[in-house]
Order: sequence, then structure tokens, then C-alpha cells
Amino acid sequence: MTAPASTEPSAADPSLPRLHLLWSFARPHRRALGLGLLLALLGSAGSLATPMVTKWVLDSLSGLTSLRGPVLALLGLLALGVVIWLWQWILLGTVGERVVLDARESMVRRLFRATVPAVTGRPTGEYITRVTSDTVLLREAASSSVIGLINGSVMLVGTLVLMAVLDLVLLGVTVAAVVVMAFLFSLLMPGIAKAQERAQEHVGTLGAVLEGTLRAIRTVKVSRAEQRQSDRIVGEARESARQSVRAVRREAYAWTIAWSGIQLAIIMILGIGAWRVGTGDLAVSSLIAFLLYAFGLMEPVTTLSRHLTALQSGIAAAGRIRQIAAMPAEADPTSAPDSGTDVRASADTQVGATGDDLPVLELRQVTAGYGPDQPAAVRGVDLAVPRRGHVAIVGPSGAGKTTMFSLILRFLAPQQGELLLDGTPYPALSHTEVRQRLAYVEQDTPVIPGTIRENLTFTYPDATDAEIRRALDAVQLTEKIDSLGDGLDTPLSPSSMSGGQRQRIALARAILRRPDVLLLDEATAQVDGLTEAAIHDCIREQARHGAVVTIAHRLSTVIDADTIVVMQAGRVRARGDHRTLLATDELYRDLVEALHIAQAGDRSGDRTDPRADGRPDTDALLASTTG
Repeated sequence: MTAPASTEPSAADPSLPRLHLLWSFARPHRRALGLGLLLALLGSAGSLATPMVTKWVLDSLSGLTSLRGPVLALLGLLALGVVIWLWQWILLGTVGERVVLDARESMVRRLFRATVPAVTGRPTGEYITRVTSDTVLLREAASSSVIGLINGSVMLVGTLVLMAVLDLVLLGVTVAAVVVMAFLFSLLMPGIAKAQERAQEHVGTLGAVLEGTLRAIRTVKVSRAEQRQSDRIVGEARESARQSVRAVRREAYAWTIAWSGIQLAIIMILGIGAWRVGTGDLAVSSLIAFLLYAFGLMEPVTTLSRHLTALQSGIAAAGRIRQIAAMPAEADPTSAPDSGTDVRASADTQVGATGDDLPVLELRQVTAGYGPDQPAAVRGVDLAVPRRGHVAIVGPSGAGKTTMFSLILRFLAPQQGELLLDGTPYPALSHTEVRQRLAYVEQDTPVIPGTIRENLTFTYPDATDAEIRRALDAVQLTEKIDSLGDGLDTPLSPSSMSGGQRQRIALARAILRRPDVLLLDEATAQVDGLTEAAIHDCIREQARHGAVVTIAHRLSTVIDADTIVVMQAGRVRARGDHRTLLATDELYRDLVEALHIAQAGDRSGDRTDPRADGRPDTDALLASTTG
């Protein structure tokens, strides 16, 4: 499970060694990795013993002794090697997949526990790339690369030691070749890691741009921007490929140097070894065994270079993964009631305890912004939401309306002031305890993957079919859903339901839950006039037994609200009902006139008849918008 942000290693922490960052992923599997290392060392020991046993065979031939012992030893080493390598392969492969699963689980849980500003600070596609692609890079680095490096080093040292036992002169030739290769590798490896890291960064950008573009595919097509957007995305793919090719070229140079160095060393060993055999300073069997070690020397060199490359890629991926783990998280909700619990009983109980005169929701001198370096989005806001009734928040763009909802929903914490729910300050409540009393309908109404039924019961899983049908009747969707082949079990998608219908499903979900406070972010933005009237009926019904707070961009949806709050530049400018604000607040009057909505029922003659300047009949408009 993901640890709190304060204890998670962060890629941005310069004091944290990079290998320790990688080890943080491997540590939960240290016992399995220890066994894997032991198996690797046993396998390497068998490989190191094989040339010596081969020398034994050759010496037995020259000495006319029995071959039974060395042949049985070779067969035994073969059988042992098969068992060890099979066991190790399965073990490390399993560990690698578990590392991937743990990393993905950690990231997914952190993303859903993180604060909304933290999650929305990066493109969604980038998170998807980190969960899917970076974890694959992490797999080999955290499971087998360290073992491969240790084992390869042991193999290399063991091979050189046994070569020294056979002949020191030939060892000198071999060591010189290894030193040259190590020097050249040290020059090439950092460039390989850097190129691979840059390639992965471009893959993340590609995923982010592609996800956002596909989400806006209709706008892209209408704007005739298919070629431009595809060129942009393909450009990221090409840059990733360019960096990958750069890494491949450097790897090719490294492998060519390694292979050439080993082959050159073997040629020199053959020449010098043959000369030493001719002088009687070296036995033929020793030369053959030495050559076998020289041929086998390519394996630890290959192992070291391959695992060094994988290790560097894995460390870079681990850093990106830990950046998600370091995202600020909301308070742990495990001690709070389950989010799927029916909130109606607890809400009714608290209503009786607190009394109807206490506001269900209150903001006191609240100031808040989206970052320490950014100006406050709301300043000194006071707002009391009655336990019953309809409160509408209006104002021009940038007035702070959405920030108000973010504060109420606890997506954002105030920098000054406090929020209270039934008189209890927000800090004394968990996020779950606050949100189980609220319901929220977004303007964009994103589709939750699943069926219509799953979307409707998303916050109230125990809803009965009768309750679901009542909610659908209220938003006039029953007939539409009954006409679908699978009814409520139809997958919810843009092809099965229009944007307005999806918005009504979101409203039905909120009504089904029967919250204490219903928050609507322009719930009628995508519906026709008849459905808008039905939604207004739902709002009025909810306002009779609970609180409704709406953000209004179309003022026709709130002219009958009990209280209208006018915001400007992050502050509450005025409040009152529609008629009062028309008479007392210039900004509200301008907003109304901009949408050709005039004062309702004004027959006093104090104001000019709105129809005199070409605007439509107010009574008719009000009749169509208020039902």
C-alpha cells in the first residue's frame, strides 16, 4: 500500500541515492530476491566449474585413466544448471510482475487519494503512461538487474581468478582487454541512459496529447485540425524514436567493442598460448580450459552491460513513479463511514439534533487560491446556506464561482477563514464525512466507465429499482432508457446517450442519493426547454426538503431561487432575490440584460417596459423557464 507522502521517497529529493530509490520498490521482495541471487551464484559456480571439468576429461585421455568420473561430473553440472536456471527464471519473473503490480497499485491509489489540484496539475495521458509504461521499465531493474550485476561481477571475477590458476601470462592479456572494454563502456553508458530517459519522457507527452486530442475529437474535426494534431502527436513519437535510436546506436557501439575486445583477446590467447605450449610452459588441456573461459568471458560482460542499461532506465522510471507517490493526499478516509453508505439516516438524525435554524453549510471570511504564488481566487467570502431552499451563485467568468464549489466539496482548502457543516468546522471532519452529505453535478458531466445502472448508483450502490425509476421519472429519462435493448444495463457512452441525457443521468444520480446539499454546476447547460422545466421541478422538490446550491451561467435557471449571490473578482458583491437585485445591483442587472431577461412581473411603471427596446416578453420567458 502507498505510504503517506511524508515518508515516500521523492525523485526530487537530491539527498536520496538513486539506487536507494530503486531499492524502495524491491525491498518488499527482498527474500525472493535473495533466493534468486543465491540461485544465480550457484548457476555461475556450475558454469565456472565446467572448463575445469573439461580439463579433467582431457587430462584423463592423456593419462589413459577412466573417463567415468569427469563425464558424470559434466552430466551432473548440466542437470544442476537446468534446475537452477529454470527455478531462477520463474522466481525472478514472478518477482518482476509483483513489483509492477505493487507500483501500479501504489500509483492508482495515490492518484485517487491525491488532492484535486495535484491531480489536475498534469495531463491525464501522462499519468496513464506512468502507470502502464514506466512500470514495465521498472520491472527488470527492480527484480533482476541488481542480481544480474552482482552475479555478472562474480562471474567476471571468478573467471579471471580461474584464469590466473591456469596461466598468469594469458591472464595479463585478458585483463588488458577487459580494462579497455570497461573504460569504453564507462564513456558510452551515461549517454545510453540519458537517451532512454528522454525517449520515455516523449512517450509520456505523446500519451498526454493523444488522450486530450481524442477527448476533443469533435472540436478537432470541426476545426479541420486533424493534420495539425496528428503531426504534433507523431512529432512526439518521432522524437521518442530518435532518442531510442540514439540509445540503440550507443548500445551497438558498446556491444561491438565488447565482442571485438573478446575476439581480439581470444586471438592473442591462441597465439601466445600456442607459443607457451610449444615451449612446454603450458599444458594443452590448460590452454583449452583457458580458451573456454575466454569464450565464456563474453557472458559476464554481456550481463553487466545489459543490466547496467536496464538499471539506469529503471531508476529513471522509479523517479517518475515516486513523483506520483509524493503528490499531496487528502486525509485518510478509512476511519470514516463508507462512501457508499446511504446518507439519509445520518443526515436526518443530525437535522433533528441541530435544529432548522442552523445553516447546513457556512463559509466565514474564506480566502483561497490555487497556489502560494497565485492570487487568491476568492477573498473574504461569507455565505450561509439554509437547511432548505435554493441558493444560486452568479457572476461573470473568473468571479470565483467554481472555487466556491471546490471549497465546499473540499477539493481546495482555505488559506484563511473556515467552512462549517452543521456547525462543525471542516478540519474536524474527514473528507468522507463531508462528501457523504453532499451531491455534485458537474457541467461537463464526464461518463464513468460502466452501465447506466452503475452510473446511477455510483454514490448509492444499494438503491432499489423503484428508487432508480423515481429518479429517472423526475428527469424524464424513463422512456428513453426503456427503449434501449439492455435498459439500465446498457453501457453508458456518447453513442448510447446524448450529452444532455448524460447530464440528466448525473442529476438523477444526485437526486437518488437525497443529499443534504445538492450542488449543481449549470445543470441545464445541455438540455432542451421541456427537460429544463423538468429539472427545475426537481430542483424545487429538492429545495423543499434540502439545500440546493447552483452555479448559474444561464440566469433563467435561477430567477426563482430563494437567494441569489452575486460574485465579482472573488468577492460577494450582493445577495437577495431576483427582484431585489434587479433594483439594487448594477452588475446583476447587466448580467440579466445581457441575456435578455428582465424583471419578472414588474408592472409598477418605475422601469421601462423591456419590450420597448426590442427584448422579448418577460412573462412569456419566465413561464417557459420556471415551469
